[in-house]
Amino acid sequence: MTTRRTALSLIASATLALGLASPALIGPAAAQKAEKPALTLGVGGKPLLYYLPLTIAERKGFFKEEGLDVTINDFGGGAKSLQALIGGSIDVVTGAYEHTIRMQAKGQAITSVIELGRYPGIVLVVRKDKAGQYKSVKDLKGAKIGVTAPGSSTNFFVNFLLAKDGLKPDDVAFVGVGGGASAVAQMKRGEIDAMSNLDPVITKLQSDGDVVVLADTRTEEGNQKIFGGTNPAAVLYLKDDFIAANPVTTQKLVNAFYKALMWLKTATPEDVAAVVPEEYLLGDRALYLAAVKASQPIYSRTGIVSESGMKNALNMLVEFDPELKAAKLDLPKTFDGSFVKKAAETIK
Repeated sequence: MTTRRTALSLIASATLALGLASPALIGPAAAQKAEKPALTLGVGGKPLLYYLPLTIAERKGFFKEEGLDVTINDFGGGAKSLQALIGGSIDVVTGAYEHTIRMQAKGQAITSVIELGRYPGIVLVVRKDKAGQYKSVKDLKGAKIGVTAPGSSTNFFVNFLLAKDGLKPDDVAFVGVGGGASAVAQMKRGEIDAMSNLDPVITKLQSDGDVVVLADTRTEEGNQKIFGGTNPAAVLYLKDDFIAANPVTTQKLVNAFYKALMWLKTATPEDVAAVVPEEYLLGDRALYLAAVKASQPIYSRTGIVSESGMKNALNMLVEFDPELKAAKLDLPKTFDGSFVKKAAETIK
């Protein structure tokens, strides 16, 4: 018995010594302490289904499971979240992947670490009473078009469609309308002619018979037609110096979002409606369920941005951005998949 106890004691001591000598040996990031457990995350229009993985990670307690205290700042659009990150008032952003490309061209080292949306889910619609005038994108010259915020992905989407039909961004007037009830109200009041937005805003307007769809990226078929394949949408992106200084924190953030993606794989629209805040339903539960059903295909299945997706995103941007046409870009540097791979190994 004494010999057995001595052996067990030696094993325990050796294990402890190994753990103290090399923290990496004691387990994945979940077993390590975050360098920055309290942090601020920026997003542009959190109630939009484009950002549903963020709301799921928050409401299902996945951030807390990872030992993180995440304060979420909701801005009027993705461009404002990006500005806040560059300005240093927030730590990380849940936003559009294309911002990482644009920032690289401007010399800003920003990297995405998990794909949340494989399709943009953005829809361009026109007011039903203007449908006869605006039968296609090329007819939109002179139109007043609502977007979540100027410089956001909803704005880029219209710029791309305009460029494909030989028009320029300044051939139309863009108006920031947000991504909630205000966007719906401005369309219903006739303050804009067309709008580029997301669910549940789009499904609300469709169900009320207020709009006609010109371009829809909620489905694989729609993305194939418009972009020629997948086009990464929402991602989690950070400054490179934050990632370097806070690798465990970054891993924990990715873990939380990966859990949200895995949850969404099997969740029903009813499951989603039961988790999100009541105000996200826009006062119409049935409509919200329909919007979730319409948007389910957009969410990433793996968390990985594909090489073809990166190229499709760049091809979209160069259609209307002359600076990017001349820029020397290293696309693989816009996405670091190592954190997702580690999450996939430990989270089942």
